[in-house]
Amino acid sequence: MKRPEINVSLYILIPVIFSGLAVFAIIITYRMMVSYAQFPVESISYLQWWGLGITVFTFLCALFITWLILRPIKQFIKKTENLPVFPKSQIESVKGSKGDDLSQFNMVFEQVSNILSKVEAKELFPEIVGQSKAVRAIFSQVLKIAPTDATVLITGESGTGKELIAQSIYQHSMRKEKPFVKLNCVAIPEGLLESELFGHEKGSFTGATAQKKGKFELANSGTILLDEIGDMPLTTQAKLLRVLQEKEFERVGGTRSIRVDVRFIAASNKHLPKLVQDGSFREDLFYRLNVLSLYLPPLRERREDIPLLAEYFLSRSSKPVKISSAALQSLIGYSWPGNIRELQNMIERAAVMAENGVIQIHHIPPQITGGVIGQTVNELSETASIDERLQEIE
Repeated sequence: MKRPEINVSLYILIPVIFSGLAVFAIIITYRMMVSYAQFPVESISYLQWWGLGITVFTFLCALFITWLILRPIKQFIKKTENLPVFPKSQIESVKGSKGDDLSQFNMVFEQVSNILSKVEAKELFPEIVGQSKAVRAIFSQVLKIAPTDATVLITGESGTGKELIAQSIYQHSMRKEKPFVKLNCVAIPEGLLESELFGHEKGSFTGATAQKKGKFELANSGTILLDEIGDMPLTTQAKLLRVLQEKEFERVGGTRSIRVDVRFIAASNKHLPKLVQDGSFREDLFYRLNVLSLYLPPLRERREDIPLLAEYFLSRSSKPVKISSAALQSLIGYSWPGNIRELQNMIERAAVMAENGVIQIHHIPPQITGGVIGQTVNELSETASIDERLQEIE
């Protein structure tokens, strides 16, 4: 059985506490005067009236002070509760608890803090679309990681935005005025990867008609991103380890050591510890890279960002296009194995197919409208808010 809660207004609670302290002080004073000064008992009535007066005066003073303190807070809360960004259901539930001022204050301040963090995220990371708690937690980590020179390992499924996060780390770092060089390890043939990384001397191999600087030299004093590092060959991994440890290397076909000052950011869509166990990734290199790790959650773990992403991709369309409520609900209910990249491709395709400028549910591929959550789109209310849709789906 749930115990009943007793809520007392702060306008009563604080003055009563102060008045109680005054009464306690009067009682102690009286007892001391009777014990040590042989205070006449006939004056008890006089003392009682005097004590009552002090208690009432203390109560009124405390009430006035409480009013002065809470008045601007109440005005602030009243104004902020009228903002459209506040969830009305939470406000009404808290107001239903009579006298529960602290709960109302906590709820409003929490919502204000939440809104401010979203504004901060939009200001500091304008190129990244997302306001979910998961994304804001990543932003917080980026702001802590960026000012350091430590190596960063970004992991996450394909299409989660690892390159964008790496770019954000660079933009908030002390090296933001220096070069930022990116290299996708899986996009370069194995025979040319070392030449791309370290450069080569003239005549070092067939086709090397001139000396070429590698990515490390180009990124000197700046930052280098090694994307999909899990696909790097073992022979190249050994040479990369030397650059991480010694900060020097030789060009392909060269004998002179070249020193560089580079910050490393590595990214991978593979589970590197599993690759280490399989012997396809060097254990010592993994520990060198995994100084500061950053995990990017898949889109299915932050569904509240789907409406924002859909709106963003539609804003880039060549013609004005909107999305219907039913179509948006189907997007929220899909698991998106291809993550943001898959969502972007689907939105672009649907925008082209939308005849009247509105994406309807029949413009979306069947594998998406069928869903994977076990709930059809028709079961969701057309007038439901985004939060209610997410809650029903989850």
